[in-house]
Amino acid sequence: MSDLQAQFEQAQKDVETLSKRPSNEELLALYAHYKQANEGDVSGKRPGMTDFRGRAKYDAWTKLKGMEAEQAMSGYISKVNALLDGEKI
Repeated sequence: MSDLQAQFEQAQKDVETLSKRPSNEELLALYAHYKQANEGDVSGKRPGMTDFRGRAKYDAWTKLKGMEAEQAMSGYISKVNALLDGEKI
């Protein structure tokens, strides 16, 4: 397992330990980076107008289209670390 993969998996565990819930924007960024790292570019149809949550997740993931898995992992790790650092203040 690569060092980046190990850090990515640790970040997935660390995000579960946050004492306060991240903002919706932060959650969408985490979701998008996670999905891009694990599945690549978004696929399928954009959810309908009444599926606000699904639509927001789809749109966030779409913004990362073309990003390499390693870059998405690094982005996820950075975002988790920033959230953890914010709790230390």
